[in-house]
Amino acid sequence: MSTALKAAIALAAVSALALTACGPTEDGAAGPSGSGSASASASGSPSTSTSASASPSKSASAKPSKSASPATSPTPGSTDPDYDVFPCSTFDVTFTASLAEPTTSSYLLKITNKGTKACRALGHPVVTFGDLDGQATERGAAPGIDDAIRLEPGQSAYAGLMGGAKDGKGKTVNSIALTMSTESDLKQTPLKASTPGLYVSPDKNSVTAWMNNAEDALSL
Repeated sequence: MSTALKAAIALAAVSALALTACGPTEDGAAGPSGSGSASASASGSPSTSTSASASPSKSASAKPSKSASPATSPTPGSTDPDYDVFPCSTFDVTFTASLAEPTTSSYLLKITNKGTKACRALGHPVVTFGDLDGQATERGAAPGIDDAIRLEPGQSAYAGLMGGAKDGKGKTVNSIALTMSTESDLKQTPLKASTPGLYVSPDKNSVTAWMNNAEDALSL
């Protein structure tokens, strides 16, 4: 083998080694592409934060608090037609007394609502005899306050007053005074009526509760 040929073979071998040495460099070039895919996967991670940031939307769709609910409408006023009807007092009525039976000194008592609003005639009238002490005793039962007679303006109620037969124990009076039962401490101005020759027996005088008509008031 000539010297020139040996030199050529040696040069070819060196060139081959040089090419082999350059191989890793080309493989290393793949490194950046790998880092690119890594960065892509890294860039994919924000999608997780995006979905995380979407979770607050649940609070937006949550049910509103009770405070946000519309206010309850006020309770309407009472529909009971009697809720503002008060007991009649002497300031609400006029009063008359008329002789019904001379033998027993019985009088028909009548009151009439002179006002502009309805009132209730409660219980028995409170009747005093002229300058005599005490008042007429109550005869018969009276309805409760819820069932008491309702007097519209201009309407009347009646009661029967009996002084009693002349038994020698009583006195004769010429007038009586009346106040109304109001179940309160309301101070009333007594209403007076003339009752000429009314004989008042101390143990037989009496007055009925208020009635809707004169017949019932005098028959009890």
